[in-house]
Order: sequence, then C-alpha cells, then structure tokens
Amino acid sequence: MTESRSVGSQAMMKRDRASASLGMIVHQNEPGYSVVSMVVRDDMLNGFDVTHGGFVFALADTAFAIACNDSHHVTLAAGADITFLAPTTSGQNLTATALLRVKSGRSGIYDVRITVDNDVTIAEFRGHSRTTNLPVPDRSHL
Repeated sequence: MTESRSVGSQAMMKRDRASASLGMIVHQNEPGYSVVSMVVRDDMLNGFDVTHGGFVFALADTAFAIACNDSHHVTLAAGADITFLAPTTSGQNLTATALLRVKSGRSGIYDVRITVDNDVTIAEFRGHSRTTNLPVPDRSHL
C-alpha cells in the first residue's frame, strides 16, 4: 500500500465511527476500488422486516468513500443515487464493491454493486466525487 493510501482512505476509516457502529468490514482498499461488507442486524430492518434502504445506501457510500480517497486531500460525495433491486433481511451478509469509472480533474464517477450472500445483486449505486483542497484531518492528538 502506498504512503498516499495510508493518508487518505485508511486514515479516514480509522476515524469513521458511523461505519464501525454498523459493523462494516473493509476487505479491499485500493486506488479506485474497494470491497466492504456488513451483516444485516434486526435493528436495521424497517416495518416490513426488510433491510432499511438507508443502511444499504450507507454501505455503498462507505465503499464509494474508500475508493475515491487516495490522496492527501479530502474527497467528498458531490452526489449519489441508488436503485434497489431486491430486498434483504436480518442475518444476511451484504457486500459493496466500488469501482472508479472515470476521473477528470477533481471530479470522479464511481459505480458500486451491492450483493447478498450468494452474489445476487440487490442494489446499484452511482456516486459522483469531488476532491477538495482540504487536507486529511490530523486527529492523532485525540
């Protein structure tokens, strides 16, 4: 892993309390590519006993954030949309695989495929990134 990788997405994930609280696990972390998983818990279900879409979006958004943060500057979502294709429920393992499609200057487009245990696609997410001039925060003093 390159030095810039450790400054960008690795440093970000060390401070990402939201993703940690949801039990997300980072399996792959490469420039323009990431794989993140999460097991659906009972408290992630909506009133129909299926996974609340916000949790599926959060998983995809985390994979997207990892894939697009590979430098000394913060890259943020400029926009994103998701299409839900199939429901999931408690106990199922969801995996989000993010891939850079195109990058032009400070803007990027990433696709994230969210699958369930048996590699069935349950959602597709497209994220638009924008690299800022903000440095990665140094919170080593906390």
